Amino acid sequence: MASVTSQDSSSIPAAGSTSGSESETAKPWAIVTGGSRGLGFETAKGLAAQGYRLLLVAKDPERLRRATEELNAYVKTLNETNNSNKIQANNSNDNSTKDPHRNLDVEDQIAHSWPIDFEATTPEALAGVQESARKILETYQSQWGLPKVVVIAHGVMSAKMSKTLRTDANEWRRVMSINLDSVFALVNVFGAAMSEARDGRIIIYSACLGRMSGPGNAGGLAPYRISKAGVNALVRNLAHETGHGARGFLIDAVCPNHSRTDMGGADAPRSAEEGATCAVWLATRPFTAGQDQTGLLWEDNEVIPW
Repeated sequence: MASVTSQDSSSIPAAGSTSGSESETAKPWAIVTGGSRGLGFETAKGLAAQGYRLLLVAKDPERLRRATEELNAYVKTLNETNNSNKIQANNSNDNSTKDPHRNLDVEDQIAHSWPIDFEATTPEALAGVQESARKILETYQSQWGLPKVVVIAHGVMSAKMSKTLRTDANEWRRVMSINLDSVFALVNVFGAAMSEARDGRIIIYSACLGRMSGPGNAGGLAPYRISKAGVNALVRNLAHETGHGARGFLIDAVCPNHSRTDMGGADAPRSAEEGATCAVWLATRPFTAGQDQTGLLWEDNEVIPW
């Protein structure tokens, strides 16, 4: 059951704090759910490399703590490598290796975490997910501003024999609550704030199994397939409601293809890092309203029909 979780005050930015010569609000930040492992964690790493602070969200507090520590260590390594490259470039008077996205202070890049259980199987639990999202904004917005990016990467697979006529109500509710209902709850809170500010992007991990054509039209795994089709429809509907990017707010779904994660298995052809590449691109791509597209399902940086 979903719950509202209070954050450890030691990881909350202090009032009026700054890092280096820039204010905290000068650095973009992103929220990544499912951020403790797999596609979510690899997406967070990709965004960290682009200069984002990260708030990782997941169910298991201990796994989340370890992932946050690992991400901070990764960022520290990025900075050490970048500083070494800068010294070499300065010594050779060659600016070609300088990348402004990677000129980062470790303090600016520290990853934070916030546990949320997304198994919201009752209206009260779903309201709890929304309340958790509101508390995240209340906690961080005054220091960091609104998040520039929200990546929703949490999800579960349905039981192996979950064909439509064999799935029981508990399995249906479990999968829908995590894969679709909690997604709505987060989009309802974060998307509203971004849309009002006319600035922000939401990327939701969907699946090619959620297509109504091609590989999504084979039957079986009913709760999972249908929940992902619902994600695709939610994305499309909200894009229509918010002007297809004309108002500064983008929302897209991404198919990572079969990747080596806890869900995808060890024999999947893609690494989790490869599976996360398109989501990172959607979060950071240049966008011109009226020319570029949003509200669609993407795979390998290309729109795919669903």
